[in-house]
Amino acid sequence: MKIQKNMKRVYPLILLLGVTVFSIGCMNEKSPKLATAADINVTQEMVAELTAPPHVPTPVGKRKAKKLKVNMEILELEGELTSGVSYVYWTFGGSVPGSFIRTRVGDEVEFTLSNHPDNKLPHNIDLHAVTGPGGGAESSFVAPGFEKTFSFKTLNPGLYVYHCATAPVGMHIANGMYGLILVEPEGGLPPVDKEYYIMQGDFYTKGKNGERGLQPFDMQKAVDENADYVVFNGSVDGLTGDNAITAKVGETVRLYVGNGGPNLVSSFHVIGEIFDKVYVEGGSVINENIQTTLIPAGGAAIVEFRVDVPGSLVLVDHSIFRAFNKGALGILNVEGEEDKKIYSGEIREGIYLPEGPGIQSMPTTAELAETNVPAKSFDEQMTFGKQVYMQNCFACHQSEGQGIPNAFPPLANSDYLNADVDRAISAVVNGLSGEITVNGDTYNSVMTRQMISSEEVANVLTYVYNSWGNNKQVVTKDMVENVKNK
Repeated sequence: MKIQKNMKRVYPLILLLGVTVFSIGCMNEKSPKLATAADINVTQEMVAELTAPPHVPTPVGKRKAKKLKVNMEILELEGELTSGVSYVYWTFGGSVPGSFIRTRVGDEVEFTLSNHPDNKLPHNIDLHAVTGPGGGAESSFVAPGFEKTFSFKTLNPGLYVYHCATAPVGMHIANGMYGLILVEPEGGLPPVDKEYYIMQGDFYTKGKNGERGLQPFDMQKAVDENADYVVFNGSVDGLTGDNAITAKVGETVRLYVGNGGPNLVSSFHVIGEIFDKVYVEGGSVINENIQTTLIPAGGAAIVEFRVDVPGSLVLVDHSIFRAFNKGALGILNVEGEEDKKIYSGEIREGIYLPEGPGIQSMPTTAELAETNVPAKSFDEQMTFGKQVYMQNCFACHQSEGQGIPNAFPPLANSDYLNADVDRAISAVVNGLSGEITVNGDTYNSVMTRQMISSEEVANVLTYVYNSWGNNKQVVTKDMVENVKNK
């Protein structure tokens, strides 16, 4: 009995000692990783390759750690946020997001931050990959016309955000001062066929979404987290049209996706694909077979997938009104042979009318408000019309009017549009359903009536008729009103 009592007293002590020894053992297992990375000697140096989005620098591969010299310039520039809307961006390297920085574990980064003398404000940089006060912000605060240099050791592999941390921090980030720095593990990441750089950001303007002209930053909207625009790569068309990314069937695509914020979390999704791998929050944990991945403000993720069928894949923030109403939408154009085993396309079409044959329509109001700024010239009609197109028509008819096969007809070089302008106007103001033939192909879908003013109808149709090989018809407000009054 005494032995048993003594054992009861000793046993918890043994457990405690065991836990302590185990904890120390775990610490000792982890510590060498940090010590090893910090103690890697560098004997050579190189100037870092920096790239603007959507491009990324050359992979590090199996190169040894080096002294990596990063030279980054801060530029305050006016650019186009969307058609007809300009904005003064504050940038790292002249782009939003800023230049992509690619390193490897053990690099000694010598970072020089230069503030262009034409700029109006001081800035600095906080790199989330840095172990040190302010992520480098305390050592990099620099006035216009000056530069600062500091250095840091890359200790942890991963994909990290960097941003300006000058007060007011939120304003500097909201104006576009963010980017990504990749720290590859020793030996590099596994090779893929295509790599791209994408970063989401939310913008806050004095004018409402689409209001034309140079728009200043609105602090109250930013504080309220009421974004006018949520975009990829700095603008509404930052990843569409000529800015769309590309791949070929059979290729593996890796996307380095960041979220500059400053406020909103991103629900990143590619319509028509599944992520084979997701490096969760840009770290070492890999998740597989993911449909949508969350990326926090000030965070990042690496997603990889193989493209198996051709077509236009749509990149979105799946907080979906941001995609189709505020700009968080991009295109990955995939070329190659179809594979009917994976995706058949439309097999057959039938008629299903459980509630009768009535044409679907959007809820209407008794009266539509006219646009505040009527177009005064053909050039203004084209500018305003493109804006209406991108807000209302882009999702179905695509950036170059090519439509979506078997679903929505093309507007480019369209015999259907060019044959009858009044019919085209009627389709916009009244909606259209039933079978039509466009450029020799048959379509049988539904177009709901568009809730836009007569002025906007005239502008958008003028834009369509004067784009993509159409007949250069100019549509006026009076022409639209005549169709409405029939």
